[in-house]
Order: sequence, then C-alpha cells, then structure tokens
Amino acid sequence: MDIVERTFNGLNGGARKAAHGTPCEVPHPGIREGFLAMPARGRVRGGDSGVLVLSGSSGRIEDERCRLLARAGLTALSIRWFGGVGQPPGICEVPLETFGSAIEALRAGGARRIGVLGVSKGAEAALHLSVLLPGIDAVVAVSPTSMTWANVGPGRDGQTRPHRSSWTWRGEPLPFVPHDTSWAPTPAQPEGVPVAIRGWYERSRQTFADRVDAATIAVEKSTAEFVLVAGGDDAMWPSLPYAEELAARRRAADLPVRVISSPDAGHRPRLPGEGPAPSSAHFLYGGSAAADAALGAAAWPHILDVLRGACQGGV
Repeated sequence: MDIVERTFNGLNGGARKAAHGTPCEVPHPGIREGFLAMPARGRVRGGDSGVLVLSGSSGRIEDERCRLLARAGLTALSIRWFGGVGQPPGICEVPLETFGSAIEALRAGGARRIGVLGVSKGAEAALHLSVLLPGIDAVVAVSPTSMTWANVGPGRDGQTRPHRSSWTWRGEPLPFVPHDTSWAPTPAQPEGVPVAIRGWYERSRQTFADRVDAATIAVEKSTAEFVLVAGGDDAMWPSLPYAEELAARRRAADLPVRVISSPDAGHRPRLPGEGPAPSSAHFLYGGSAAADAALGAAAWPHILDVLRGACQGGV
C-alpha cells in the first residue's frame, strides 16, 4: 500500500511523500518534532482510525512502526515527548497533556477512532492517557507496567534525585513507586557489561510496598479496549506479571482486555516487517530475536483489530 509520510522538527517542513502520495500538512502547532504516516489515498480498512505511537525510554520517534501501521491502513503519529526543546531531558514529571496535541492532530486529520500504542514507559503513558483523557478508544500496551514508577533520567532542573514521578497531570505529580537505590545485580557484573534490571523493579516494589496502591494505574476507569503484549523473559521489568495484574483489574470490572504473551519473549517484541531491535551497551532485554518476533507476529492481528475497532471482547 502506498503511504504518505511527513517528518517535522519545528524548524522546517520536512515534507516527504511516498509514490503516488500527496504531502500532508503539519499535524498540530503544539507538536515540535515527530513523524506522521498515513495511507496515500482512497478509503481503506481502518482508514478512519488514528494511532499515537510512543517509544519507551529510548525517546525514539517510531517512524518504522508508523510506516508499518500506515501500510495496514491506519494514520500513525509518533512524537518526541521528552528530551526535546522545552521538554524535560528525562522521563521526569512529563506532563501527560504533552500527548493531547498529538491526539487532537489525529482527530483534526479525520480520525474517528483514536488508539495509543506504547512500549515500556510509553505503555505506562498510554495507560494513563486512557484513564485521564476522554475519547481514547483503544490501547495497545507492549511490555507494560501496572503502576507509575519514579523518573528515568533528570528533570528540568537537571537532577535525577530525589526521586520524582515520571508524570504530572494538571500540574500535579502522579503518585509513584520510587527506585530502591541499594539494589545491585547478583552476581555482580563487571563495569561496562550490560545488566538485567528486572530485579531492581521487583526489589523496589517490595521496599516501597506502601506506595504501590496509590501508584497503581486504575485501568478499570478507562473506557478503551485493551490489548496487552508481554514476554515472560523480560529482563527490564516483569511486564508479564504486570500485564496480568492490569488484565485482572479490567476483568473484575467486566471490561474488555486481551493479553498476548509468550514465556520466551523479552522486553522488545518485534512486529511483522520490523527489523531486529538494536543491542544495548547498558541493558539486557531478555528474550531472543526469534521469540520476540514470534510474539510480535502473534500479537499483530489483535493489535490491528483493536486499533480498527474490530475486537469482539477479550479473554
């Protein structure tokens, strides 16, 4: 399928177009940097559906994933939401209102159904948005958490300590679980070797157990349809247990949810058509290229169904 795409950075138009496409306008004056992809022309399945695509702590603008979704008939927009001009340098007290301009841009472009697809910290944001913002119809949370965590990286003051919430809403920080700074990997790893930090999140939850209830994301208050994607070998944080907790809250409220999981996949499932995830000099993500791709392939039809509005309940 031919697609139209646009890269924008607030400094120039950056318009590009696919074969037989036509340029599209800047999505919204409130968006400084991002990437938009959409079907080139004609009515296609899912063509009235828009999806906001959020990366995790990499801060990456997800142009490859947007193109993939556009070729499936969706309008897909990814924005820079931290680390840019006028933004916190890290995921520290990021205003959830930051994402409102992107959602309004999708609506202004003709999307009648709005979805948010987020990975890791982006999934954390997506879950909160579905609870706090009206009119979000679908959430795809890949490698999610069930609670709000402390900041990853510095805030506007350049400091990482004391711990602060990752998010604010209407100027107020959301309740969060701090990180236990006494944690260290066992066995100890030589300096410069990538580490698995899943144990850090597990320890922090135990250490600050009194903070968990307030920090839990109240997904039972969301009217969106949910697809949760998680691997049991996630080495970053225990996303599969988190996904199961989210699903339990949804089911207890008799709300739709679907969990797509694999015991062998890690933190970064790959969707059909995406290349392997890049390696990291700092972290281990778990899983394997084959297992991560297999989980992405299993999740893909469910992702498309929920974003297009074709889901029939959930299990």
